[in-house]
Amino acid sequence: MTKSYDDIIHLPHHVSVTRPQMAAIDRAAQFSPFAALTGYDAAVKETARLTDERVELDEYMKDALSNKLQITADRLKEHPEIAITYFQPDEKKEGGSYITSMGAVKKIDKYERVVVMTDGTMIPIDEIISIEGEIFETKVPHSCDE
Repeated sequence: MTKSYDDIIHLPHHVSVTRPQMAAIDRAAQFSPFAALTGYDAAVKETARLTDERVELDEYMKDALSNKLQITADRLKEHPEIAITYFQPDEKKEGGSYITSMGAVKKIDKYERVVVMTDGTMIPIDEIISIEGEIFETKVPHSCDE
């Protein structure tokens, strides 16, 4: 019984004398998948990424935030721990996300309109939607009923 390639199977591998041998990386590139639409997958993922809309605060909320910023400014030396939630606009598309930064306030720069946290985070005052912390809780004296 003869096999189909018995006549050539033991011949030496052909090496061209007129053309240089192709590098292994170039040979491998011939078989890599072809992406006709380069960047398409990234564009689809970016479009699918969700962003939040900016919430517009009413005058009452703006006044409440202004009061809390003033309380914080008055007590900076105490390094009060607070949580500030603010809007961070998205760099690539409309909308953005809400971020809560927790920690102590280093300073409030009214000229640059930013709150600087001790960890270096700079929060634009105009993007803040809430400020929470123990320093804003009013302590009501308890009466003892006996």
